[in-house]
Amino acid sequence: MSSSPAPDAATSGEFSKGWTVLFAGVIGVMCGASPIPYNVIGFTAEPLKAEFGWSQTQVLVPITLFGVIASFLAPVFGWMADRYGVRPVALWSLAAFAFAFAAIALTPTANEPETLYIYYGFWVVVGLVGIGSTPVTWSRAINLWFFKHRGLALGILLMGTSIAAMVVPKFAVFVIETYGWRSMFAAVALFPAVALVVAFFLFREPRPEERPSAIESASGRLTGVTLGSALTNYRFWVIWVSIGLIAAAFGGAFINMPTMLRLRGVEAQTAATVMGILGIGIFVGRLATGALLDRFWQGFVAFPLLCLPAISAWLLLGDSLAFPAAALAGFLLGFAAGAESDLIAYLTGRYFGMANYGKIYGMLYMPFGLFSAASPVIYAQVYDRTGSYDPILEISIFMFIAGGALLLLLGRYPTDFPEAEDDTPEATMEPA
Repeated sequence: MSSSPAPDAATSGEFSKGWTVLFAGVIGVMCGASPIPYNVIGFTAEPLKAEFGWSQTQVLVPITLFGVIASFLAPVFGWMADRYGVRPVALWSLAAFAFAFAAIALTPTANEPETLYIYYGFWVVVGLVGIGSTPVTWSRAINLWFFKHRGLALGILLMGTSIAAMVVPKFAVFVIETYGWRSMFAAVALFPAVALVVAFFLFREPRPEERPSAIESASGRLTGVTLGSALTNYRFWVIWVSIGLIAAAFGGAFINMPTMLRLRGVEAQTAATVMGILGIGIFVGRLATGALLDRFWQGFVAFPLLCLPAISAWLLLGDSLAFPAAALAGFLLGFAAGAESDLIAYLTGRYFGMANYGKIYGMLYMPFGLFSAASPVIYAQVYDRTGSYDPILEISIFMFIAGGALLLLLGRYPTDFPEAEDDTPEATMEPA
C-alpha cells in the first residue's frame, strides 16, 4: 500500500528549498533537551553514588522529573508553536535550556540531605524550559516545508538525536574523568548554545507560497482536524498506547545501559562505545524509516522495525556479555528508537493534518515523555530490589512487540481533512 502522492511542481524541489532549514533543525534537535539529558545522566551514576552515597534510583529520579514535567508541557509548547511560530519558541527554549543545564554544575558539594533536593530542583527547571527545543517544535516547521519527501525529511531531522548519541556520551565521559561531573554539565551546555546561533541565522517556517499544496485547502489555508476531534478518534489512542509501550520498554534500557554493561564486565569507555553504536543504530533507523514511510504504508514499516529491540532485551539477559553481542544489542535498540521517533511526527501529520499539528503532536509526545521518564526509575528499582535487570528486560520483550503490533490497526491515511477554522492562528505562516 503506497502512500506517495503524484509528484508535482510544489514537491519536486522540497529539498532545494528547505535544506538550510532542515540543517538548522538537525542541529537544534541534536543539541536540544530531547537527547542531551538522556545521553549524560547514565554516566553520572557512579560519580554521584561515590560522592554522596545515593542509590541508583535516587541518581535517576531527575530524568523522571525532567521527563514528566516536559511531557505535560509539550502540548503547551506545541500550542505556542502553532500560535506564535516555531522560531521564537525554539530559540528562547534553547537559550533557557543551555543556562538551566549548566546551572546543575552549581549543585552544593556538601553531602547534606538537602543537596539531593537542590540537585532535583535544577532538573525541574530544565524540564520547565527545555521542551521547546525538542522535536515538538522543530518537526512542525519540517512538516510545513515537506510533503512528498516528508518521511525522509523527518528522518534526517531526527538524526540529530543519533548524532547526539554518538558524540555526547564520549564527550561527557571525557569531561567527567578529566574534570568531574559538575564540569560535565557546564561543558555539555555549550551544545544548545551552538544550536542557538545556527537556528538564529537559518531556521524559519515557509511563507504561504513556499508550502506544499497538499497540506493546504484551495483557499491556501492549512488543513487538519482540531485537537478535540483528534481526541475522539480511535487512531489517536492507538498511537498513544503504542508510543507509551515502546517508550516504557526503551527508556529504562537506554538510561540503565551503562550500568547493565558494567554489571556484565564492560568498562566505562567500552560502554560509551556501545552507546555510540546505539547512536549509529538511531541514525540508520531514522533514515531507513523515513525513506520507507515515503513509499509504504506505516504499518508495513513500523511493526517489523519496532520488534527489533525485543532482540536487544533478550541479548542483555544474563550475567556476562561479550562486546559483539553488546554492540548488536545497542545497534538494534537504537534502530528501533529511531523508527519510533520518526513515527510520532509522521503519523501526527498524516492522520491528523497540519492545522493544529503542534497541539496534537504535543499530546502524542506526552506518552513518549512520561513513559521514557518513568521507565529508568522502574528499571533502577528492579535492580535495587533484585540485583538484576533481567525481570524487567523479560517484560520489555512483550512490550516492544505489542507496541509495534498496535500500529497495524490504524488503517489508511485520511485524505479529506477540513480547512483550518477561521480562528486558527496564522502567525506561523510568516517567517519570524
